[in-house]
Amino acid sequence: MKVCLLASGSKGNALLVCTGRSRVLVDAGLSARELCRRLAMAGVAPEDLDAVLVTHEHIDHVRGLGPLSRRYGVPVYLHHEAAAALADNQRLARVVEFAAGPELVIGDLAIRAFPVTHDAQAPVGFSFDDGAGRTGVATDLGVATRLVAEELRNCRTLVLESNHDEDMLRDGPYPWPLKQRIRSSHGHLSNRDSAGLLETLCWEGLENVLLAHLSETNNHPELARRAAEQTLAGQDLCRPQLLVGSQDRPTAWAG
Repeated sequence: MKVCLLASGSKGNALLVCTGRSRVLVDAGLSARELCRRLAMAGVAPEDLDAVLVTHEHIDHVRGLGPLSRRYGVPVYLHHEAAAALADNQRLARVVEFAAGPELVIGDLAIRAFPVTHDAQAPVGFSFDDGAGRTGVATDLGVATRLVAEELRNCRTLVLESNHDEDMLRDGPYPWPLKQRIRSSHGHLSNRDSAGLLETLCWEGLENVLLAHLSETNNHPELARRAAEQTLAGQDLCRPQLLVGSQDRPTAWAG
């Protein structure tokens, strides 16, 4: 299984998960035109997508969802509460609603959706299993609960939110209510909290870590990288590849 962060940040998010038989997009937070351009950069045609999975209904995760779905007939999988929240502003060609917990099967991927804490309708993370290993995805969560940590355990590849540096957020230009929202248990993970989650997930089979959803205003890639590197340097179980997502371009393939 290979993964590529096509875009990651406050302006739009999309993650590509590929195996020998399956191509799945997690979130469609760019315009449909830009999504197609990023997919092409990763060597995948939009008509070859087997599904789009949606973590939650915020615009930076669904901006291009409707046009992509209608133009290419791609099935959209989303939690039934998120589907209801999108009903008024997104016209989707094919919808598959799910609840957190039961396994979804798309091609050769067994997929589990698990609840995360965020100020959205039933936000979820995902784990993917292709029989050879697991990939875990957890972005847009205010706190890493015990359930989140359990769902991400023993993954070969992890995609983890590392949204903000706490000092930059505190001293930055955002109004106080927005700062409070970001720092809350239904907001976003800081670099420190992301590194703390990573520490609990290190094991001998961890091969790739991708840091996602970095704030352009309240973070810097080197700060996020440094926090993760410090955690990884403090253990001797694994030496995974560490990639930092970008708003402007896809990451290298991991996996």
